[in-house]
Amino acid sequence: MRLTILGCSGSVPGPDAAASGYLLEADGFLLGIELGNGTLARLQALRDPFELDALVFSHLHPDHCADFSALTVLRRYHPDPPYDSRPRRLPVYGPEHAAQRLANAYAPHESERHETDLSDVFSFHTISAGSQRIGPFEVTACAAEHPTVSFGLRFESDGRSLVYTGDTGPSHELTRLASGADVLLAEASWTDTPTRPAGVHLSGRQAGELARTAGAGRLLLTHIAPWTPRSAVLSEATRVFDGATAAVTAGETYVV
Repeated sequence: MRLTILGCSGSVPGPDAAASGYLLEADGFLLGIELGNGTLARLQALRDPFELDALVFSHLHPDHCADFSALTVLRRYHPDPPYDSRPRRLPVYGPEHAAQRLANAYAPHESERHETDLSDVFSFHTISAGSQRIGPFEVTACAAEHPTVSFGLRFESDGRSLVYTGDTGPSHELTRLASGADVLLAEASWTDTPTRPAGVHLSGRQAGELARTAGAGRLLLTHIAPWTPRSAVLSEATRVFDGATAAVTAGETYVV
C-alpha cells in the first residue's frame, strides 16, 4: 500500500496548508480518505481526481469533508470527464446520513436544501462498526471518541495494515483496532495537558502511547493544528514510543 498526504493541518487549514486528506493505493485502486478544506487543490496537483475509485469519510466535520462540494462541481460540470473508463457514480462511504448532509452542504439555496440529490455522480454507502470490502481493502471501523459520529478505520491489503484514527480521544476500541498495525496514522491535535477536554482529540503523548500499547510498527502523526508546534507534538510521541515516528508532510508518500 502507498499512502499519500493531501493535507494534514488539524481542525482548520493553515497558511498554505490543507486540512485532512489522504490517498491510499493498492493493486491499482485509488482510495481517497477525507477531503477537507484545500485538499482538492492538492489532489489535482498530484493526480487526476477522476482516478479516484472510492472515497471514505471518518466523520463529517468540515476540515474532513469541506471540499466534497467542489468535487461534486468537478464531476458534474467538467466538459470532458473520462467516464468511458470509470463509473460515473463514485462510491462514497461515510457515517449514516452522509448523503443528505453532504447534499445540504452543496445545496445552492436554503429552500433547496432537502431536495438536492447527488446520486447522479455519487453512490453513497454507510459505514458502521465492523468490516466491509472496498476494492482491494478490507476496511474495519470502530466508533471513535469525538463530539460527532466518527470512526477509526483499519485498512488491510496483501497482509499489510494501516490504521487511521480519524478524530478521537483515547479508547479501548481504538487500541484494539490498531493492534499490530504496520502503520498507525494518528491525529495529534495538541500537546498534552490535564486541561484538555476528554473525548475530542489525541495529544502527541497519547498518540505515542496508542502506538506503543497497540504494538504498531510505525507511527505517523497528522491533524496537528496550525497553532500547535509540530516539534512539540513529535517530541511527546517519541518520548513514549520508540518505534519509527514522523509528523507527516503534505505531498509526501509513505509505503505501508
